[in-house]
Amino acid sequence: MTAGSAGSPNRRNTMVATTAAGTALAISAGTPAAQTGAAFAALTFTEIGGIDKIGTIGPSFGKTEFQPLKGPKDKLKGSADYGNLNPSAAYDEADAGQTLLRTAAEDETNKLYAFKVTYATGAIRYCQGRVFSVTENVDGADSVLMINADIGITTKPIKA
Repeated sequence: MTAGSAGSPNRRNTMVATTAAGTALAISAGTPAAQTGAAFAALTFTEIGGIDKIGTIGPSFGKTEFQPLKGPKDKLKGSADYGNLNPSAAYDEADAGQTLLRTAAEDETNKLYAFKVTYATGAIRYCQGRVFSVTENVDGADSVLMINADIGITTKPIKA
């Protein structure tokens, strides 16, 4: 084998991996005029401080199956589920982003809030969702007082 050919120990891996370190989550009470990156970018976002986890973003589809008495089983894509953000953060009563997140959880109107996830690479994901809960987690003497949120994503995430 020549250097750089398949199977060679000198072959370069073209995949670029990155860690989640440096990723940020922000919330806006505003509503985008359209489901576009530009419309989301026009909103004012407040970063949520102390985040240590965010959750999953992106579609998964329900599976619908039909088995006729005669013939093979048919499998179809059902409805889309765009995921849940389940951020956890060190509790900070003075953090404006956490305050807005708690306000969204207490909102009983089913209002959609806008979210912006910014990866360390600069890639951005925008979406809208409902904040179903923000709970405080008191785990023990040697742990940090945390908040845990449950945000149901209701719109297709926009990559920007």
